[in-house]
Amino acid sequence: MIGWALRWMMVWCGVAVVCAAVIDGGGWLPPVGAARPDLAAASAAQAEAAPAAPVDTLVYPADARGHVLLDAVVNGAPVRFLVDSGASLVTLTPADARAAGLSPHQLVFDARASTANGVVRMAPVTLRDIRLGQLSIGEVPAAVIENLGVSLLGMSFLNRLRSYEMRDGKLTITW
Repeated sequence: MIGWALRWMMVWCGVAVVCAAVIDGGGWLPPVGAARPDLAAASAAQAEAAPAAPVDTLVYPADARGHVLLDAVVNGAPVRFLVDSGASLVTLTPADARAAGLSPHQLVFDARASTANGVVRMAPVTLRDIRLGQLSIGEVPAAVIENLGVSLLGMSFLNRLRSYEMRDGKLTITW
């Protein structure tokens, strides 16, 4: 019982640190209500724009600040993610969770995390699948966090890859 409690405490502490970084991050988040292009088409374009790579590799460029924003499909719905290897879990905004078929009535916000801006409520969920181009990973542990500005592609997804590497301003994902 103590081991289980400690494990979950570590998971939520990691999510809290990510939340603090996102909330405190400042100007790199897109403005609320900003127009978003067709995310599924953008994801395919990003993957195709990469130089010739093996079939089981995707390459995404970082923005001017070094952040990698990519478009994925979660439970069949397009979602824009900030890649965050410091996040223990994939975390979704309430809007992205709703788009991915997670009804607000199904979400139980019974977990909390402390951030630089105070305590946030979270609802643990399991995502049926996350797809990036031809890569698909199923049954991904995640959380929905209230007042999150952008969804985060965290370690509950990244740990399932063969490898991921940030080099020369490009994120390379291999599976």
